[in-house]
Amino acid sequence: MTASPTSPPIARTIATELGVRENQVKAAVDLLDGGATVPFVARYRKEATGGLDDAQLRTLEERLRYLRELEERRAAILESIEAQGKLDDELRARIMAADSKARLEDIYLPYKPKRRTKAQIAREAGLEPLAVALLADPGLDPPAAAARYVDAEKGVADAAAALEGARAILVEHFAEDADLIGSLRERLWTRGGLVSTVRAGREQAGAKFSDYFKFSEPFTRLPSHRILAVFRGEKEEVLDVAVDPGEPGDYEARIAGRFGVSLDGRRPADPWLAETVRWAWKTRISVHLGIDVRSRLRQEAEDEAVRVFAANLRDLLLAAPAGSRATMGLDPGLRTGVKVAVVDRTGKVVATDTIYPHEPRRQWDESIDRLARLAKTHAVELVAIGNGTASRETDKLAGELIGRHPDLGLTKVVVSEAGASVYSASAYAGKELPGLDVSLRGAVSIARRLQDPLAELVKIDPKSIGVGQYQHDVTEVKLSRSLDAVVEDCVNGVGVDVNTASVPLLSRVSGISEGLAENIVRHRDEHGAFRKRTALKEVARLGPKAFEQCAGFLRIQGGDDPLDASSVHPEAYPVVRRIVKTAGGDIRSLIGNTTTLRALRPDDFVDATFGLPTVTDILRELEKPGRDPRPAFKTATFAEGVEKIDDLVPGMVLEGVVTNVAAFGAFVDVGVHQDGLVHVSAMARRFVKDPREIVKPGDVVKVKVMDTDVARKRISLSLRLDDDPEAQRRRPR
Repeated sequence: MTASPTSPPIARTIATELGVRENQVKAAVDLLDGGATVPFVARYRKEATGGLDDAQLRTLEERLRYLRELEERRAAILESIEAQGKLDDELRARIMAADSKARLEDIYLPYKPKRRTKAQIAREAGLEPLAVALLADPGLDPPAAAARYVDAEKGVADAAAALEGARAILVEHFAEDADLIGSLRERLWTRGGLVSTVRAGREQAGAKFSDYFKFSEPFTRLPSHRILAVFRGEKEEVLDVAVDPGEPGDYEARIAGRFGVSLDGRRPADPWLAETVRWAWKTRISVHLGIDVRSRLRQEAEDEAVRVFAANLRDLLLAAPAGSRATMGLDPGLRTGVKVAVVDRTGKVVATDTIYPHEPRRQWDESIDRLARLAKTHAVELVAIGNGTASRETDKLAGELIGRHPDLGLTKVVVSEAGASVYSASAYAGKELPGLDVSLRGAVSIARRLQDPLAELVKIDPKSIGVGQYQHDVTEVKLSRSLDAVVEDCVNGVGVDVNTASVPLLSRVSGISEGLAENIVRHRDEHGAFRKRTALKEVARLGPKAFEQCAGFLRIQGGDDPLDASSVHPEAYPVVRRIVKTAGGDIRSLIGNTTTLRALRPDDFVDATFGLPTVTDILRELEKPGRDPRPAFKTATFAEGVEKIDDLVPGMVLEGVVTNVAAFGAFVDVGVHQDGLVHVSAMARRFVKDPREIVKPGDVVKVKVMDTDVARKRISLSLRLDDDPEAQRRRPR
């Protein structure tokens, strides 16, 4: 974020929105402007910010960006109007009071340089006095009043031409009234709706948009996924989309009321003025507001889509790791075979192979024998199976492997392979797995993401992981900024082992750029594992500021100082030494000693530098140093004999894994190559506003099959296991 002076109004505005004190916001802004990251500020600068958490700080960061852009735009507008010689105290006050970009642009519209309009040409022809006179005195007869302005040299051929010019001036005047436009915009938002219809001849090509072939819904009830679906249908030239404002007369009456025009008056100029109002609404204001409301719909839909994607990504990154266990990754395939990669407990590739258990070769027994040999040779504990094409068949193969060789003690798990192909073809994969065929890299990634989802998934562009809704319809910058923040928060929330972390993982740590991450790995390769955090200062280009930002998030297991394996920041080690002195003994005997630690009073260790929040965090961390905040690892078991949609029967209760959560429900993999949908209405007996209240990606759940549509590859599921599929089908659609 570019640093710039933060005026008191900005800090005050953000403080009001967050419900915190202004000095908390100012402190946070100063830290962020100084180069601190959100994870660092949230974890290690609680005294300065009054304990603002990472969610509050992310909101603060976004609002700060918006309000600073607003201030920059405000300054540019003031400069523009002042250069025109039209800036007075009243206008300046209105501009300074504008609290949104939309309001600011409404005020600026009359002064915004534009191409010559009909109104401008009419003013140049001297017709503005006519427009003003007719609006001020409807008792005037329009043709008679206009006759005095006929001037062939100025392009006004007759009274009709004069009245046409006067109307253009008034239409522009009505359309550029900031207060009027603001009120009409909000009325349109609360009263209007979005309408879509299928374009002639596009029914078959656009079948996937059939729900929107004849569609209408109020703006205030439109969920984000429908908005983005309708706009995508329009973009693909399947749908015609329009804004339905409701009854035009309502808007026309408000315009007329604003300017004292009578829509049904009997004075000579009333009919002409009424028609001018109607013309203003039809040709200028409704068009302008229609564009505005479409923009607002897209903005809000994008915001919600980004929120959903970010929340799902967070859940996926923080999914339970299987841990340091030798794992065999199987990347399923039919004709091209199943790619096999075995990684040891550290993730190092120790063996690869390609087997052909499926048609057309069908080397079933041979494939099982080869897998068994690999598993025995490398003491494999887990088998990770990608969930793509031939996943169910490969899962069956792994099941038979386990059945024939119970002595191996294998556990099989189907994992999402989303993004594995992207990783395989990436430049980083080429560096990390040199000499390994691209087709085998995916199997390596599948194995590693079971061991540690976070460590592996950070190597992939978040947008390629596939847990969003309509992510390809969302503004690239907005989506990337949000997802990068999620990855940063997750990585720093878990912490990183500096002696095993990859460059992509290290580059997500607070204060560490990609170049610095490469330097850390290079230093590690050349000088061996880091024995203490302070040794990081020997890394090229890792200066005091970077050390301050990253040190607390980097872990050193089995190093010289046990505190280096915890989230206690090195700057706070003196506090720990005072705690150890008070408790007696040494640091190793104190770590994990819950009884002793809970008997201490945090207030006794507060000083001028470290306040109660930091001391409390230190004591909590000493109880369970380096504790992983992620949940315990568990697996789902797919039903035998249920391998494709045709095998599903309404009423079946199956175990599955939640693969994605959208605003309208959750998708669950039950092992039939096609995820089923649990609609939000089928999640609980109560109203569910956000599906993530009930499930998250990676959750193992039991679902009931409610209905299937084989042709459209749709599966309807329910989390309410007592639901009756027959009753659902009898319900009117």
